[in-house]
Amino acid sequence: MTDQTSQHHLPSLIQSIRFDNNIEYCNIKIPLNRQDVKERLEKELLLALWDRPQVILWIKRAARFFPHVENTLKKHGLPLDLKYVPLIESALRPHATSSKNAVGYWQFLKSTGKQYGLRIDSKVDERRNIFKSTHAACKYLKDLEKQFGSYLLALSAYNMGEYRLKGEIKVQKTNDFFSLYLPLQTQRYIFKIVSAKLILENQQSYGFSLNKSDLYPLFTFDKVNLKSDFQIPIALIAQTADIPFKTIKDYNPELRGYYLGKGGNTILIPKGKANGFKESFTARYENWEKTVKTRIHIVKTGESLTRIAKKYRISLSSLLKLNNLSVKGMIHPGDRLVIE
Repeated sequence: MTDQTSQHHLPSLIQSIRFDNNIEYCNIKIPLNRQDVKERLEKELLLALWDRPQVILWIKRAARFFPHVENTLKKHGLPLDLKYVPLIESALRPHATSSKNAVGYWQFLKSTGKQYGLRIDSKVDERRNIFKSTHAACKYLKDLEKQFGSYLLALSAYNMGEYRLKGEIKVQKTNDFFSLYLPLQTQRYIFKIVSAKLILENQQSYGFSLNKSDLYPLFTFDKVNLKSDFQIPIALIAQTADIPFKTIKDYNPELRGYYLGKGGNTILIPKGKANGFKESFTARYENWEKTVKTRIHIVKTGESLTRIAKKYRISLSSLLKLNNLSVKGMIHPGDRLVIE
């Protein structure tokens, strides 16, 4: 029996860092004739190649999400090389969270995410939505590139903050990324992104021989629009589409808790599951609504969540979960609470 490893040439690590001096990122040539630049790229490429399981996951997830990211980049007129940013930021994981509470594919802080149009509240966190977060990231990167005049500086600002980068440029009297002394994390950040591009665009050369069947399938889906005067149980949507509750959460990682907020919502479900969904959901929803209307409590002045839970003989945790509230959540007279 032939050893499979002998069928594929795995380049030595030294071979992997013998660059051809024609490496570009966002149409900017990486000056590998500069020894410090060469060493910085070597370091990040070697570290990435050493973590081969992570690279394999990069490649597999890229097949699922890159086409969608590329489409959004094209709509904004941005270089496709920017698709490697969420790969380094989150490894294309929606629930990735940093020590500074940056969240989602593009690792937005709450303040920046809201500034660029993302909804972030107790019911929804659109930083975890691949489409909406990519759209927001494009708008942010366009603003940063316009401000700093270079995608390398734009990405540096994305990583370290625009005001801090402005200060460094002013003090050091240069706006050449490769000549700036920046925080180590930011210096490494750019070269990590360039390394990801090199590996994914030259997989065979770096010893990654994945077949098409090894890749994760492209993320495909149907959209359904829902509108209600009440919070809708996600479980009701899952039952209508004949899929597990978990599938709804996987397709819509931005949803928090067990209920959709009242008003209009657009939900993604697996491709083909929208057939007959509207009619089936309308019937299920009407039955559910009849039931739930008999279990609505209108908050009166002076009432607390604990008091309401005791009144209906349900646990406080059940009341909170039913209404997608936290222990510290505020209620006001006139609010409508669902009681199970």
